[in-house]
Amino acid sequence: MNLYILIAALTPIFILLFYIYRKDKNQPEPAKEMVKAFFYGVASALLSFCISIPFEKMGVFVSNYTTVREAVQTAFFAAAIPEEIAKYIMLWLFLRKCKYFDQRMDGIVYAVCVSLGFAALENIFYLIGNYDNWLSVGISRALTAVPGHYGFGVLMGYYYSLGKFDNENLPSAKYKALIVPILVHGFYDVICFVSGIVPSAAAILMIVFIVFCHKLWKYGSKRIREHLERDLENAI
Repeated sequence: MNLYILIAALTPIFILLFYIYRKDKNQPEPAKEMVKAFFYGVASALLSFCISIPFEKMGVFVSNYTTVREAVQTAFFAAAIPEEIAKYIMLWLFLRKCKYFDQRMDGIVYAVCVSLGFAALENIFYLIGNYDNWLSVGISRALTAVPGHYGFGVLMGYYYSLGKFDNENLPSAKYKALIVPILVHGFYDVICFVSGIVPSAAAILMIVFIVFCHKLWKYGSKRIREHLERDLENAI
């Protein structure tokens, strides 16, 4: 494998891993646990592929979509649903025996690690698959897909923690930990896929996409601050 491709694929991943590590100010998670969660995320990429196979066999989505309906189906059944289910399963497997999962922020940190582990393997495959223009693809994904997976991870971890620490008051949180990332991820991919088959709407969809990504980042940052503040209140 070309070393430069590997660096291009993993650099944005490591930047965001460091970012979420630094965000966990109250009680930072052990680096070895974050690394472990990251590799659970790598495994989730393989699990996602297995989950998507039945959908493809049933004809729920097609690889070469040409209509808006097919693009929407592919966005959800080839990407959002199998990918987020796989991440959720691996996050659950990791956290069920994790003794360090004792604060709300921890759920976000570990969910982001899982999500970025997924993104790492996906990024490597994408760049290898676009070998002739790997640099432009790497830059594009560093600015879009990788932050997207980070954002989906924040949402999953936010609700996963609510499901653990506030389950009596918010019993639906454990379901939202899966449903919300699927919906957000699906909408994200729908914008991307439709813009590729409807050139006349590409400019408008690009604006919608930029606004959507900005809102996702702001919403995720707000949820991080919320969990950090509640953890700090409980520690006093």
